[in-house]
Amino acid sequence: MLLSMSRDVIPGRTFALAAMVVLLATIVLAPLLMIFIVALGDPQAALSAIDSARTLAAFRLSIGASFVAAAIDLVLGTTIAWALVRRRFIGRSLLDALVETPFALPTAVAGIALATLDGPHGWIGAPLAMLGVRVAYTPLGVVIALAFVGLPFVVRSVQTALAELAPAHDEAARSLGTGDLGTLWRISLPMLAPTLLTAFSAAFARAIGEYGSVVFIAGNLPGRTEIAPLLVVTHIESGDAAGAAAIAALSMVISLAILGALAFWERRLVRRRVGG
Repeated sequence: MLLSMSRDVIPGRTFALAAMVVLLATIVLAPLLMIFIVALGDPQAALSAIDSARTLAAFRLSIGASFVAAAIDLVLGTTIAWALVRRRFIGRSLLDALVETPFALPTAVAGIALATLDGPHGWIGAPLAMLGVRVAYTPLGVVIALAFVGLPFVVRSVQTALAELAPAHDEAARSLGTGDLGTLWRISLPMLAPTLLTAFSAAFARAIGEYGSVVFIAGNLPGRTEIAPLLVVTHIESGDAAGAAAIAALSMVISLAILGALAFWERRLVRRRVGG
């Protein structure tokens, strides 16, 4: 009796679990481990690639622009998600479909489109240039490209969470004379705090590793508009595999550390909300 109870009630579950672990190790863990192996294969070249003013400038731009872009996405994406869930208006379906555009559009195509649109002779770049504002080939262009690719992550995350919130809270706030902005600020946003942090993390993670949409609009000026992923490609093209792997490994460690801190903060918000 005890023997029969100890047997797996789902036939083949152990084999499926083992196959999943092997597949995960092959697809995810092995490439990540190989990055560190290649970097450690030539420690001097790896250290030389990391310890340079050009690399530090690229990381400052990548991390800083990713944070700014994620913050922009958080504000804009939350507003769009709230409008899609709480409002009915003409063009709502079109707006909902346009949110998916960065997912469907190849990143290189997006980069070319943004560079053309925001360039000195583009529809947006030309008027701004007359005002003395340059977008293409500046850090501002990098931020815009990163915000473009990260926006859908915020919209979809917040949209799903808003749809699950009971509209009774909003209706009660409006019955007390609170306007739409007050309802969003005082009622919806505090309840969505963990979701907002998750959305910010997703947008940041998407932005910090972005390459295709940024490379065309950035101008790739060393020390000014060169991002870390581009620097990895530069080292690979010059035959410095260890240097490229070292920069990639450092980028991964920094990203995981920042995302880990955000995840820790998110768990604290969830516990505080549950406890409250």
